[in-house]
Amino acid sequence: MAGNAFNPDFPTEIVREGRIRVLVPKLRAFLKEPSDYAPSKAPVFYNPVMELNRDISVLAVQAYQEQTGREIAVCDPLTGCGVRAVRYAVEVRGVKQVVGNDISSKAVALAAHNVQMNELDDIVTVKREDANLLLASHSAPLSRFDVIDVDPFGSPAPYLDSAIRALRSGGMLAVTATDMAPLCGVHPKACVRKYGGKPLRTEYCHELAARLVAGCMTTAAAKHDMGVQVVFSQYADHYVRIYATVKHGAKQADESISNMGHILHCFKCLHREVSKERFLAEDSGRCRECGSKLSLAGPLWTGRLFDKGFCELMAAEAKRRMLKHSRRVENILDMAKGESDAPTTYYVVDALCDLESLPVPPTEAVADGLRKEGFTAVLTHFNVKGIRSDISSVKIREIMREIASSRAMSH
Repeated sequence: MAGNAFNPDFPTEIVREGRIRVLVPKLRAFLKEPSDYAPSKAPVFYNPVMELNRDISVLAVQAYQEQTGREIAVCDPLTGCGVRAVRYAVEVRGVKQVVGNDISSKAVALAAHNVQMNELDDIVTVKREDANLLLASHSAPLSRFDVIDVDPFGSPAPYLDSAIRALRSGGMLAVTATDMAPLCGVHPKACVRKYGGKPLRTEYCHELAARLVAGCMTTAAAKHDMGVQVVFSQYADHYVRIYATVKHGAKQADESISNMGHILHCFKCLHREVSKERFLAEDSGRCRECGSKLSLAGPLWTGRLFDKGFCELMAAEAKRRMLKHSRRVENILDMAKGESDAPTTYYVVDALCDLESLPVPPTEAVADGLRKEGFTAVLTHFNVKGIRSDISSVKIREIMREIASSRAMSH
């Protein structure tokens, strides 16, 4: 098979990513209008912007492999040109098998060519199946995967059920959601349909998006008596990404379901609170700070979005590697370590200043002000102006006014 010539009927180019070389569609050739989104116009999907996503994925799968201490089998059921599957095979130590899959015959041909080009025929298999059908065919006990990476164009929701069934107990599921408009509350009905929870257009909507995806994973797993533990989450470039380990057992399922709940938000004073109640009426009472009506997001995952030990393994791995986006990756992982024990949701400095009609101070100055008053203040990778804190909305606005007046006097 290695001797077969591969002659695609569309323009291609060779790119380097991580430690591999792959043949991909030449995206410039598919731009007809300035508004065109080249990856979806090309005959095989390839998105160079997702290199950061793939860099972090390699680190997460390596961290998982180190934790388990065994050889692992990985599935990439929506492989496109195969770049993710090939990177796992080349860049993760302890990978014994990778199954790439796509329903498009052009994608399968291109992915198979990339497998050959990187001399991986003994590790990587490329199949042409419907993704759910492929995953369902691996749901029997001895054919399950250690890691499944669901990276669709849009919502991962249609693949969650079959992906969870195809994971061994203790396996890791990685999921990308690029449909941020529903998840961030622009199209709330679509979010309820796909993820089973109501979104809110708040300043911390990216965290709510991650929690809605994690909640959907949790309820999907619980149907099969499986429990979910989120080990890492990420927001970047208009997508959210969740990594979770899945363990078999009704007790584990009950435990993870106990992390489901709601976030109540006051749009008038920016107060927010977490409720572990899974079933709440739409009219969820009044804000304890200002008496206004509270709005509700959920049901969603209210547990931790980061496991500190897992983040530390990823960070150590990042330092050993030469990644194109190494500074950005290390910054995300450093923040994630800090966020692992920090309060749920974050305040955004701009939103607080808008409410109080104040000039916007540096985020670090606000965080310092909170720490001086004895409050937790942790920066978040979800928003460059975001601060996780155990402070009330009334008190943080008071501190913001003090910071603004002291800065005005010093100038």
